[in-house]
Amino acid sequence: MKHARALALTLALAVPAAPALAQEGDEPPSMMEQGLQLFMEGLRQEMAPAVEDLRGFAERMGPSMRSFFQEMGPALAEMMDEVQDWTLYYPPEMLPNGDILIRRRPDPDPAPEDAPAPDQDEDAPPTGPTDI
Repeated sequence: MKHARALALTLALAVPAAPALAQEGDEPPSMMEQGLQLFMEGLRQEMAPAVEDLRGFAERMGPSMRSFFQEMGPALAEMMDEVQDWTLYYPPEMLPNGDILIRRRPDPDPAPEDAPAPDQDEDAPPTGPTDI
């Protein structure tokens, strides 16, 4: 549904430009240009209800989104500064009481340090001092 609304808005903004482009020359529009104009007009008429729905949605949600960003914007910016890698966290979950939790994933197991380095032979005696 979001994609349809975005498409409708894009097409609604593009349709007024099509006739203007066709009227640049003094010669009458070609059959292709006439076909394109008819297609765009039909598409505009088909998408008009979706565009009106989108406009109504924006009018309803605009004030609440504005107040949300005014109140939560600084906290979100602070959180974005804190969290360097979002792949280390599970998706947020909302508890029945309305709290939102963002749980951290367990750290991956570090590489074992006891493993011999690839350039050392396992049968060779260790180098360095030996405690007796």
